[in-house]
Amino acid sequence: MKTRLLACTCNGTVDLDRAQLGRAFPIPVQALPVARELCRREVSRFLGELDGTDDLLVTCTQESSLFTEIAAARNAVAPTRFVNIREQAGWGEQGADAGPKIAALVAMAASATTDPVPAVSYRSSGRVLVVGDGRDALDWAERLAGQLSVTVLMTQSRGAALPASREWPVLSGKLVSLTGWLGAFEARWRQENPIDLDTCVRCGACIDACPESAIGPDLQVDVLRCRAHRACVSACGEVGAIDFARSERERSERFDLVFDLREQSMFECQLAPQGEICEQCPLVRRAGASFDCHQPPQGYFHPGRDESARVAQALKLVAMVGEFEKPKFFRYREKLCAHGRNRIEGCTACVDVCSTRAIESAGDVIRVEPHLCMGCGGCTTVCPSGAISYAYPTPARLGEQIRHGLAAYRDRGGRDACLLVHDADEGRRLIDALTRPAARASGPAARAPAGRGLPARVIPVAVHHVGSFGIDLALSALAFGASQVVVLTGPGIAPQYREATEAQFAIAQTLVGALGFEGRHFSVVDGAGADWVDALYDLVAAEVIAQPATFALSEDKRRSIEFALDHLAGQAGAAGSAVPQTVALSQGAPFGTLKVQRDACTLCMACIGACPESALLDNPDSPQLRFIERNCVQCGLCAKTCPEQAITLEPRYVFSEETRTPAVLNEAQPFHCISCGKPFGTRQMIDGMLGRLAGHAMFGGQAARRLQMCADCRVVDMVTNPAEATIFDYGDRKPS
Repeated sequence: MKTRLLACTCNGTVDLDRAQLGRAFPIPVQALPVARELCRREVSRFLGELDGTDDLLVTCTQESSLFTEIAAARNAVAPTRFVNIREQAGWGEQGADAGPKIAALVAMAASATTDPVPAVSYRSSGRVLVVGDGRDALDWAERLAGQLSVTVLMTQSRGAALPASREWPVLSGKLVSLTGWLGAFEARWRQENPIDLDTCVRCGACIDACPESAIGPDLQVDVLRCRAHRACVSACGEVGAIDFARSERERSERFDLVFDLREQSMFECQLAPQGEICEQCPLVRRAGASFDCHQPPQGYFHPGRDESARVAQALKLVAMVGEFEKPKFFRYREKLCAHGRNRIEGCTACVDVCSTRAIESAGDVIRVEPHLCMGCGGCTTVCPSGAISYAYPTPARLGEQIRHGLAAYRDRGGRDACLLVHDADEGRRLIDALTRPAARASGPAARAPAGRGLPARVIPVAVHHVGSFGIDLALSALAFGASQVVVLTGPGIAPQYREATEAQFAIAQTLVGALGFEGRHFSVVDGAGADWVDALYDLVAAEVIAQPATFALSEDKRRSIEFALDHLAGQAGAAGSAVPQTVALSQGAPFGTLKVQRDACTLCMACIGACPESALLDNPDSPQLRFIERNCVQCGLCAKTCPEQAITLEPRYVFSEETRTPAVLNEAQPFHCISCGKPFGTRQMIDGMLGRLAGHAMFGGQAARRLQMCADCRVVDMVTNPAEATIFDYGDRKPS
């Protein structure tokens, strides 16, 4: 199966040469004659290619909707995909030199594939909770009531008049919590006003009876004006809607959608100290985290007080009725998880980084709620063991794209390739907007600064979310021949993802720098800044390896990292650089060794049972504690489990095969049973136990001797010793 490439110069504004495009790609690509106005005068060219069975790749994303509609009308069999070579390459200050980058973009688009992943389903029948001040909430409820099943929760009434007819429920109170997702929200609110609008029949008798006029058309009591005459209670009579003794009664109900018109979102709070409940919202900050839920769940809309945002989100709201699906972005392998063992908490990296609260601790493992997961992939980036991995696409698939793109770039004579990793939505808009204000017809010298476009050596790589781009992909990109990797963030990226990426890149840079490669190979650029494009132009190219790798990324994250580092180390050695044996890393790095205080360690082997990665082993033939450094993820469970506190962690990376074979951390002389002579335990352990129990009444005399016996001899001694009392020595009854 090959890919047919249908390129367009966009009315001659992009310099394209069919002969150059037709040169050999890492994958089969057939370059068709280049068009000039494919979306207009030459649209028949596109129609003619729809009859084929091979994939069709069109170099235009602006008119992708038009081409997709035409293909659907023709019932085209072959899939049609699109790649942007105009804004991302040809329309730039260095557009004349962008030929290699265009080839890279085509190669990556042609090789873009995803493996099938399970779907996460949502079902909504249109029950929406409208939350906000009385006037706002009631107004929008009236607008939405024709298309959705509306319930109003008035957080502040402000004199709003209730509808004359009870067409939808109107409640009042303070929203206490909101959990769930599209089709399965559970809202809890606190009834704070004496008048329960759900019970009230809206007769207005209380308004007439109140001597202070403390009850308005919203049928709510103004507690500041009320003088406790309770005339309203008497007027209400048997209806019983007014109760001043009601103390903050909480209620709950399920909804499919939530339209929150308040200024403060239910899922954002910057006011509460860590671990405390904010007075303005019900969020509880996770211990040790400095952020809250950055992305609200599907089905929650918070336009705030901006009217245009309210209209835009209301249009999306009314469309959220029916059944919906999204990919399950992650895979979780419990047996690799280093979260906990035996009720001792170890690694919490994924729990701490998640911006949607989709991940929580579930004892010794984690629990991921796929309905809350938005596919950020930050959890997969920070996971040291690869227990949770990204599935849409997998790192192996994305790595294959990058490898093919870099190969095509080199084949066209490109040098010092810099990969610009960006998300498919916000990042793409930032890049596409770079060239819009430019005066292209007047030449590069007349271009406005905002229209510079990307440098010719900067190759955009679109991912679902930049949080999913981890150290395995970054190091592999260098091994495939990239000079640098830059991640583009923006206002929509949660701050913890940027922090996680920077921490991963710091480790990668330390390792690459230790191998002798000069320059800055990894960086993060904030797209919210006005000068982020200038930063790319100012970025000095880092050293590139002489011979790019050809390996495929493994589904095992740590193995992919090893592949990349082994290749980089080999290239460093071939270039004459001295490859270090050991590279010290900062705390939190997922590689390292253990230090054991031999004098304190009793070889109880508790650490072996705690290790989730089989990094710690015993020896069935001898009292030994052995360690495979390659498997260690520095989770710290062994150190936390050790009763003697004899274990400390030492983050590092060792460029040696020795890390893959067991090394002895501690060993001891075996203790032999004083009865049968069989070895059991260690002399240090037995001597320590005897020392601790020397003065204990239960372990004097013969009992102390039994501590020096193996399990079998201990039982025999207890049964056969005539001085030993048994249960049959007590009481009047004897066995028959």
